[in-house]
Amino acid sequence: MTRIVLVRHGVTSWNKEKRTQGHSHNPLDDEGIQQAHKVAERLSEEKWDVIIASDLLRARQTAEIISDKLGMPIEALDERLRELGRGKAEGTTEDERIALWGADWRQLDDIGFETAEQAMERGSECLKEIARTYSGKRVLVVSHGAILKHTLKKMIPALEAEAHLDNTSVTVLHRSGSEENAWSCELYNCTSHLQHSENAAE
Repeated sequence: MTRIVLVRHGVTSWNKEKRTQGHSHNPLDDEGIQQAHKVAERLSEEKWDVIIASDLLRARQTAEIISDKLGMPIEALDERLRELGRGKAEGTTEDERIALWGADWRQLDDIGFETAEQAMERGSECLKEIARTYSGKRVLVVSHGAILKHTLKKMIPALEAEAHLDNTSVTVLHRSGSEENAWSCELYNCTSHLQHSENAAE
């Protein structure tokens, strides 16, 4: 059985400002760095074979912190694990988009948004390839909220994957065969490592 654990990157200043990030290379903020250390501590309680990450800076920084804690290199930075591309809207807030293009800006064809269907295809193909390449291994994948959520919808249609994935959340997948329905989700959007730390500080 192949075990793939999906980790969303730590928080950034753009997350807090509700700016669309897309393919932008913006870094973790101080809280995001702390979150990455906390998830790294959690993951260090298990044994892993491979780390793979999106090449975008916020995911790469998260993966590097995990890599340092586990004492193992990042195997690959894969562009297919990037967040959904948001074209001209990257770096803007909803209010700014409305000011630029009007309340119906989502209906415009020239903004350059990557579609959910496109994201599902590239994300699922990437994870399937990882599962084939590292069959029987324990793999950590560090990526982004929307691409991971859309990928899960494609790969496990029965999964209730509507909840927004939180920063440094952990989602655990298993693949137990070669069939399309061989995928299962053991854990979805878990941030107990953050809650535990917060409670300990009180």
